[in-house]
Amino acid sequence: MDDREWRRFLGDFHDTRPGVTERLLGLAKEDPYAWLAEPLRPVTGPVLDLACGSAPTRAALPRARWTGVDSSAGELAYAAALGRGPLVMGDAAALPFATGSVDAVCAAMALQVLTPLDAVMDEVERVLRPGGVMAALTPAGLGVPPRGALAWARVLFALRTVGFSWPNPHACDGIGRLLTSRGWTVESNARRVLRLPVATPEHTALLLRGLYLPDTAPGRLRAAERSLAAWARPGRHLPLPLRRVVARRTPDG
Repeated sequence: MDDREWRRFLGDFHDTRPGVTERLLGLAKEDPYAWLAEPLRPVTGPVLDLACGSAPTRAALPRARWTGVDSSAGELAYAAALGRGPLVMGDAAALPFATGSVDAVCAAMALQVLTPLDAVMDEVERVLRPGGVMAALTPAGLGVPPRGALAWARVLFALRTVGFSWPNPHACDGIGRLLTSRGWTVESNARRVLRLPVATPEHTALLLRGLYLPDTAPGRLRAAERSLAAWARPGRHLPLPLRRVVARRTPDG
């Protein structure tokens, strides 16, 4: 899938499933958006939420001078209906913000899917003042106990796929190296594993709706949904490893 096809898929995905990522991660007992926002709470200047989606970090930063930007009209409408704002429609690779106008950037489950990533990072560096901070949350490598790995193997088997991929897999576990190579100072690089319940057919249906599966046919998705609905049971969980990186632009950046 080339960049144009991916961007079309990504736009359709979020316009037709607004809030799905937030709802899926919201199944976990631990709030990943609060974890992401934690290092940004001391920031007093403007905070830009990059590819904000349904804007779940807004509630985690209630006193921040926060602005969310996203290219999906569906996600922005969903966020606005929840009273989250201010919101701006814009492309992450051509941000509608002045140079050096924000003190912090928040990127929740975004850097692995935004393309072209070099252009997105150029824009982040343009709008972020020198010395400003970015907190990014991405998927992490599985690296889970055997039971968790077997649970994911069951999901992959139902989908008839060998794994999940994004346009920028190096922006997951490799996000720290990526930022260091661009002259950022990485202040923290941490991994956490959430537990997503798969106790009901509703849980498994939400899981499938929340996965990026551009090459999976609708019929295969329906079959996977039936298979996983039969597999769901109380007490069953899927491990979801996440990585949070906090990095700062060099003052002369």
